[in-house]
Parts: sequence; C-alpha cells; structure tokens
Amino acid sequence: MKAKILIAEDDANIRLGLVATLESDGYAVTAASDGAQALRLFPQEKFDLVMLDIMMPKASGYDVCRELRARGARVPVLLLTAKGEEVDKVVGLKLGADDYVTKPFGVHELLARVEALLRRSRAGQAEKGGTELPPIFKLGAAEIDRRKFSATVEGESVALTARELKLAEVFAAHAGEVLTRDALLNAVWGISYVGTTRTLDQHVAQLRKKIASPASPDAIATIHGVGYRYDGPGSAGVSPATG
Repeated sequence: MKAKILIAEDDANIRLGLVATLESDGYAVTAASDGAQALRLFPQEKFDLVMLDIMMPKASGYDVCRELRARGARVPVLLLTAKGEEVDKVVGLKLGADDYVTKPFGVHELLARVEALLRRSRAGQAEKGGTELPPIFKLGAAEIDRRKFSATVEGESVALTARELKLAEVFAAHAGEVLTRDALLNAVWGISYVGTTRTLDQHVAQLRKKIASPASPDAIATIHGVGYRYDGPGSAGVSPATG
C-alpha cells in the first residue's frame, strides 16, 4: 500500500514539484496551498506523513504542527524552511516536528528524509504492537494528557514540552524494559540527531521532577552505563535502580 503524504506549500511551483517528485517515487500525495487548507484536509485521510512549509498564509507550518499535536496526532511532520536559521528549526522541533529540510534542497535528500521518517514511524508502531497510547495515560504518579501536553500529580498540573511528552510516551509504551540512551535519542530526537546524550539526561531529569510524588519519587530508574527503565504501571514489577 502506498504511503499517504499531505503537503502544505503556498508556492505553486514548489508544490507541484514536490507532488511530482513524491508521486514518481510511489507515494500517494494530497496537496494544500496554505496551512488552513491542510488542517481541513488532514482528518479526511489517514496520512502517514505531513510536509509543511513554515511560511504560509492563513496558518503557518508552526501553527499547523502545533494544532496537529494538540489534536493528539502522532503523524511524522517534516518542515520545509527557506530561512536556514537555527532558531527556526529549533522552534519547529520544540513544537513537535520530527525533521526539517532547508530550501533549496536536493531531491535525493528530501526522499531520504521522507523514507527515514516513515521507516521510524512504522518501526515505532510495530514495537507498540500497532496500537496507540490513550489520550490520557499514567506515568509514575502523574496523569499525562497527550492533548494538552501536561502532567497532573495530586491535582497539580504542569506543562510538558514536546520532547518530554515523547519521552513519556516511549517510557509508558515500554514499561519495565531497559531502554538504551541511543534508542531513546532515536525515538525522540530522530536518527539524524548529532548532539550528545547529555541533552537526553537533562530532559529525563526534568520529566522525573514533573511526574514525581512522595509515594512515587523516582519511577524512571537510571541503568548506569546503559540508559533508563520506567518502573510503573504496566511494568514487570522490577525494583527501581538508583540514579
């Protein structure tokens, strides 16, 4: 079955070129000329990937990405940006985008990034047995609301970043399993990430604080020299490690 891709690009020439390139590579493509149209089209199909130009009328690529994540959609999002400035990429990734390409880009690079995102998405679904977490799920002492990007502990709610939410989802989907740092980086930051594991450790530390309570102070255990393990609802009852 052909993977279905939704493209939102206001430049007609670029939009037609993207459609032709992707269709020639075997994808089924639906195109929108602005962000608002993309949001109208998204519920009509089960898309496997969404490709968004950042600078669009009516709703920017940032707006569309933010709205899709607010709806609980976990479809991979690839941003297209002409600016090439790091701040634009960082903003997009923090909003929940999975990857980006900078215009002008080569056809081979674009197709490689699309293929990589689809491959990771399929692998993630296979690891979860093809199922999605519910909109609200337990992690440690917290209730995680995927729609609101929030964690609630004993009636107190705190906001989660896109990365923290993705980490929470991965831990909940693999309760009781030891997850290596490389596996977590690939699942949350993507295989193209070239930073250090220190970034992961900092995000895990922040997530720990947000889901902790006196009754469950450290549901995410550090496995020294390897990675982390979530010992909570759904786990095999293993004892937490210190860290």
